[in-house]
Amino acid sequence: MREITSHTVRSVAPAAAREVYAALDLGTNNCRLLVARGAPHGFRVIDAFSRIVRLGEGLAASGVLSEPAMARTIDALKVCADKVSQRRVTRARYVATEACRRAANCAAFIERVQNETGIPIEIITSQEEVRLVVSGCAPLLDGAVSRAIVIDIGGGSTELAWLDVVRGAAPQILAATSVPHGVVTMTDRYGGREVSDATYDAMITEMRDAIRPFDEQHGIAATVAQGGVQMLGSSGTVTTLGGVYLKLPRYNRAQVDGLMLSFTDIAQLSRMLLHLSYRDRIDNPCIGTDRADLVISGCAIVEAICQVWPVGRLRVADRGIREGVLSGLIGAH
Repeated sequence: MREITSHTVRSVAPAAAREVYAALDLGTNNCRLLVARGAPHGFRVIDAFSRIVRLGEGLAASGVLSEPAMARTIDALKVCADKVSQRRVTRARYVATEACRRAANCAAFIERVQNETGIPIEIITSQEEVRLVVSGCAPLLDGAVSRAIVIDIGGGSTELAWLDVVRGAAPQILAATSVPHGVVTMTDRYGGREVSDATYDAMITEMRDAIRPFDEQHGIAATVAQGGVQMLGSSGTVTTLGGVYLKLPRYNRAQVDGLMLSFTDIAQLSRMLLHLSYRDRIDNPCIGTDRADLVISGCAIVEAICQVWPVGRLRVADRGIREGVLSGLIGAH
């Protein structure tokens, strides 16, 4: 299992090293769990689970979580509960994001999860979501570059953070926003199996227009034009692009996490995937059935961000909320 370093956990006390920590991230699209022990300057993952559940499927139109989506999610959470029990977890935090923030029936769903799995889900704000993503991704930031843009593309929303980076210290969030466009919500509205160039460009335009007020308020594009800005991406879309770029025979986190992609590569990969058939996207080992219809929306979101903030390169992070939660649990102990 892998060891993760963290800027927020400098060392692990003996008591903390004996604990077993669990972090669960229930998003609009994915259910993800990490179980870890403390290690020098971070933690060592001893178990993990990830399943695409599409909890937010149809949410934008109906305003509620559907019965099939809730059933899929509870099935995944039962697997997580079993792992938590088997690993004898002593400290845990289980968080849910945009789908649960938005759904009118979320309180009933959370109660049902508690009754059927024993997992107490905590619905976090978009601000807390950004903080956890930044904490989880901080080790991949270049301390020599004073400003950073961190993007986290979820199923129901995209979180954007503007950071001050100082070598040897935790990055400071100068500003953050949550844009209500994610891969599930965009795919629900625009489609994902067969997408025309015109439809794809419309997705880019919508996302670009949604970002601009945040950009103008904080002068981010003007700072990018002067240089000294880095960009980091945490999401299934970004890691998928990394795997496709490397032409991996199967997805490999060790090769993707920390990979640098140029904006030219991103644009070329995105257009290549757009013009692939749905069947061919399924057959790509780094996409598969679960992501074949979502990846086009994700590419449009990434391209829009690249156009608004032409940093030139994006560093891929196969880490995020769960790593941030674990760092917080270990640091607090």
